[in-house]
Order: sequence, then structure tokens, then C-alpha cells
Amino acid sequence: MERALYGPDGFYVRPGGPGPAGHFRTSVHASPLYARAVARLLLWVDGELGRPEELDLVDVGAGRGELLAGVLAALPPETAARVRPYGVERAGRPAGLDGRIRWVSEPPRGTRGLLFANEWLDNVPLDLAEDGRYVEVARDGTQSPGGALDGPDRAWLERWWPDAGGDAGGHAGGLAGGGRAEIGRLRDEAWAAAAGSVERGLAVAVDYAHTRDARPPFGTLTGFRAGRETAPVPDGSCDVTAHVALDACAGPGAVLLTQRDALAALGVSGARPPLALASTDPAAYVRALSLAGEAAELTARGGLGDFGWLVQPVGVAPWPG
Repeated sequence: MERALYGPDGFYVRPGGPGPAGHFRTSVHASPLYARAVARLLLWVDGELGRPEELDLVDVGAGRGELLAGVLAALPPETAARVRPYGVERAGRPAGLDGRIRWVSEPPRGTRGLLFANEWLDNVPLDLAEDGRYVEVARDGTQSPGGALDGPDRAWLERWWPDAGGDAGGHAGGLAGGGRAEIGRLRDEAWAAAAGSVERGLAVAVDYAHTRDARPPFGTLTGFRAGRETAPVPDGSCDVTAHVALDACAGPGAVLLTQRDALAALGVSGARPPLALASTDPAAYVRALSLAGEAAELTARGGLGDFGWLVQPVGVAPWPG
């Protein structure tokens, strides 16, 4: 997974590629309402920090900088002038990127503001486990049993995915008959490092997610290419992704929300505009109706609205309101 996504010709770092937007649709690409909501969250953090002279905005897994550009455009000019935006990516700096955006390979230390990671953790590489053993995945996608789980990975499963711990003799707890687990230990460590770079403010991770009481019995590993789900073949030709055990990533004081609830708190509503507006200002009604449709997509049950938001406060309140 590491080689397929981030190796010399990896899916995410290949020069001249279309970037994530060319292969799958995220909340950032679905509607500008998403960037506006993140801008509102940044404004709230700004208030919590006492409106400092410099306000950090760190986008981890920044893609081609779309979210950063949208947030900067949505902020009041006087606030945008104080923002220090960082795009954290392993791919090179995109052509034409706003010159204010610093393009870096890891989060800056001492962040005072908002660190936001939209659909980043699902692409942090992980291992698969089945029947107490690793699952080996060849470059052509062929899967076969591997060696016995080591101590740290077994301990992670026992704590966070207990039915999948199993043993190397073939006993798989509650997952006999083909069940498997995705070992999120390295994602926990990656998130701890990212959130640990925040000196004061909020660290937020948004992703496909599940929690300990509802782990998927057969895992979630999949691939995406050109807008379609495909087999997770680790040859660099497609995205390779798996949902995130966000509860395992959460540190002390963290809050877990659905995207539906998080965006509602940040002013994103799918409510239809008043019908009377169609008579008094038809153009405004059409615009409002379009935005309501976009908001409905961002907050839909069974879709983007079910994404998990992990909110980690550092020296501020845990959430607006």
C-alpha cells in the first residue's frame, strides 16, 4: 500500500496526474459549502485564540490545494490576511497554487489555529489480518495467508477489533469463515503525530469511519480509479483505501461526530428555500435551491453525512457552542 500510493510512481505522487479529484468525489469537490463550513470553524478557533496576529490553517492530505483555496476565498479579507495556510502533501506543489500557501511534506510544529485532515487517514497504509495472520497482497492483487501477527498489531486488535484477534492456529474468534480486520495501529500513530503538532487550537480528521461496536466483519479495503470502485490492486494504478477506526485514533478530550451533525452546527442545511422567494426573486430562489441540494448531498444519511469527524481540542473548547 505504501509503495502503490507513495512510491516512485505511486498513485498520489505521480507527476502530471489529475490528483484525487480525477478519481473520486470528496466533500471538498461536492460543494463550496464544505470549504465555507471549514472557514466558519476556523473563525471560531480564531475567536478562541483571541484573534492572534497570525492564524495557522493546516490542510493534511491537501490534494491539489482545493480546500485551502476555498477556505481562503470564504474568509473575511481581514481574517484571510492573518492566515498562514499550509498544504501538507507527499506530492509536489501543484502548478498555479495560490502563492500564500506553503507546500510542505509534514505538519509544521507549533500550529496555533486549525489542522484539518479530510480523507487523509484512509490512505495511511495499513496491514490486513485474518485468522491470527497477516494477509499478503501481491502486486497483481492476489491475496494469501502470511506470517503470524506480531505483538503490537495483535495487541491493537485485542483492544480495538477484539473479535478479529484470533491465533496463528486458525481460531478467528467471532470471525470464522472469512472474516478479517484492518490493523489501524499506524493510523493511530500518524494521527497522534499530526494532532501533536498543534500547540493550541483544533485538530480535525474527517473520513469514512467505524467504531468498536460496529466493525465491518469482512473489512473495507477497496480501490478507486476514474470515478469507479475497483479491485484494490497495489500496482500504483488506483487508489487503495480502507475505512478508519476513528475511535482508536481519538486522544483525551476528543469528540466524535457525524458529518451531518458537524456541518449542521457550522450552518450547512439542506432545507429548501421559502417558496415565496420564487415569486419575489426567481434567480435567488434557483441559487438557494441549488445550494440546498449540495447541502443535502454533504449531509445525506447513507452517504457523505455518515462520515466521521474526530475533533481533538488543544487548549480550546472542544466544539462551537
